[in-house]
Amino acid sequence: MTGRVDLGNHSLQTYIDGPKGAPWLILSNSLGASAEMWDPQIPELGKHFQVLRYDTRGHGKSDVPPGPYTFDQLVGDVIGLMDKLGIETARFMGLSKGGMTGLGLAITYPERIERVVCADGRSDAPPPFRAMWDDRIGKVEENGMAGIVEGTMATWFTPDWIEANPQAAGQIQRMILSHEPEGYISNCRALQGLDYYRHLHKITIPTLYVGGSHDKGAAPDVMRAMADATPGGRYVEIPDAAHVANINAPQAFNRAVLDFLTECG
Repeated sequence: MTGRVDLGNHSLQTYIDGPKGAPWLILSNSLGASAEMWDPQIPELGKHFQVLRYDTRGHGKSDVPPGPYTFDQLVGDVIGLMDKLGIETARFMGLSKGGMTGLGLAITYPERIERVVCADGRSDAPPPFRAMWDDRIGKVEENGMAGIVEGTMATWFTPDWIEANPQAAGQIQRMILSHEPEGYISNCRALQGLDYYRHLHKITIPTLYVGGSHDKGAAPDVMRAMADATPGGRYVEIPDAAHVANINAPQAFNRAVLDFLTECG
């Protein structure tokens, strides 16, 4: 089931899979992706959950409200979707920017989120990280989304995966190119303001960190430190995967998250 949900100042495109009456699981996409990035997970997750995917603001078929955006707004969008759809509580999994949104939810709305998976994400924005996004923004301002496609693919996937999956790689490139530059840039500004690391000790819900062994955007040592800073936090590394581990190594990724997401209590 697909549909747009009006949150007042903007609308978000949503997709719902899985059996009615099952527990809710919300999936949140990375910067430069849309809800379709979760296609490799839906067949398995849909056996256990009602899965709500959405194109985050500025992405896919969702609206592009004026920016810059903040993580308070991105977190608020999730709560707004839950309220509009009558979802009292849910489990949450996000990758990169989506995972960072999950941390914001865990910190701010633990009564609404039962457990969270933060995949291939950071929790802070040190100066080199902020400068990287200034460079990325400059390329998009000069050449549109075409200016960052090659670099994004090299960050998201290992060279072996790109070579072995030319059709899928082409589809992902088209997904990246489909976004409005304004929405992409406004989300980059949210990343530059990322400031959750100092609050991770406040998290009270079960939290799993998952990352690719070759991830340069959210390196394994960064994610291990986040897990160590989170009470009861766990870290699982996906071998031979880069930043978008759920597509780069879907079987290993699914194994890593499914047991955690289906745990009760």
